[in-house]
Amino acid sequence: MNTKPVKRTNALVTAASLSLLMALPLVGTKLAGKPLQEYAEFPPLTQHVAHAGFSWPVFVVMAALILAVVLPFDLRVIRTQRAMAPAPRPPARRFPWWGWIGLFAGLASWTLAWTRFPWFAPLQSFTFSPLWFSYICVINALTYRRTGHCLIADRPRHLLRLFLASAVFWWFFEYLNRFVQNWHYVGVDGLSGLQYVVFATLPFSTVLPAVLSTHELLASFPWAGVGLERFAPVRPGRPRVVAAAALALAAAGLAGIGLWPDYLFPLLWVSPLVVITSLQALVCLPTIFTPVRSGDWRRVYLLAMSALICGFFWEMWNYASLARWAYTVPFVGRFRLFEMPLLGYAGYLPFGLECAVIADWLAPMTGVRSQESGVRSQETAGGDRRCWKRPLPSPMNH
Repeated sequence: MNTKPVKRTNALVTAASLSLLMALPLVGTKLAGKPLQEYAEFPPLTQHVAHAGFSWPVFVVMAALILAVVLPFDLRVIRTQRAMAPAPRPPARRFPWWGWIGLFAGLASWTLAWTRFPWFAPLQSFTFSPLWFSYICVINALTYRRTGHCLIADRPRHLLRLFLASAVFWWFFEYLNRFVQNWHYVGVDGLSGLQYVVFATLPFSTVLPAVLSTHELLASFPWAGVGLERFAPVRPGRPRVVAAAALALAAAGLAGIGLWPDYLFPLLWVSPLVVITSLQALVCLPTIFTPVRSGDWRRVYLLAMSALICGFFWEMWNYASLARWAYTVPFVGRFRLFEMPLLGYAGYLPFGLECAVIADWLAPMTGVRSQESGVRSQETAGGDRRCWKRPLPSPMNH
């Protein structure tokens, strides 16, 4: 089957997504009359956004909105789990040797990150990357022990591409943070631009492998996300109209973070996902939400939970490290778990889906049929046949 139309369409979607995601915040900043040179500082150490203080009304409203979105899924999973018969445990395999190396390396890195030994002082700021390389190794080893398969053992080329793409991926969020300045780094003063790039890029490269490896482990448990295979199907009558409207709102939101960073900062985590998936839907490519048309929310839920689990470890290991990040979040900055304000953890939920969007984009390059993609085919996943006289095949199947 000829996949050239799909590849061309994917390339167009990628180019359009990058153009919108990079340009729109600058448009908002220009409309606000702010000097663009403030956003070009590198390393980005100056705090030029003055944030609003804590607000109980805003905190209550945001908490209510988050619970309204999350609780129906959690309750469905919990109720279904309670009704499940105990599933037989699969035969456990031996924990691989490289998993033991990751475990001991992680414990050693954690110890060094949270202590201040004089002999380790020259390397004290560089403990974050070893922690996360170790985490990725251990999570893959646990998955291998349960299933006999994992990214490290089965798809090393794909995993390597995830590391490379992850560095670029998180640098993009660093770019968006220039406009809202919800986090900044402590303990990195005095670095040149080149030193800062080297210092930051290595830990940034661990984001996608960590989230996708955690998702693979979660998905191996029968009880994880159970009940969401047939739950609240979403079938818009005019999907392309809905996609166009969503794209317009997300684009306005991205421009808006340059205009009103204190009020629209949550859109930093939501708008990129909506922009990319809306463009995919407009040209009739499968999206991460395609299975939702048949009511299958399991992958969406597990990806969100995977990023939340990683977020917990990110924030915990950051808390007592020498080189770390700190948060300045308007309106909801109280009630912190580690350094992160409690409601800030909600940002990890859409972030997990964004990680999967990048993984799905990379999968055809490495010939991965994609346990990550979750898109089996347009026939089974609900592709919109009205978009084309002859539907485009899913790139995940080639």
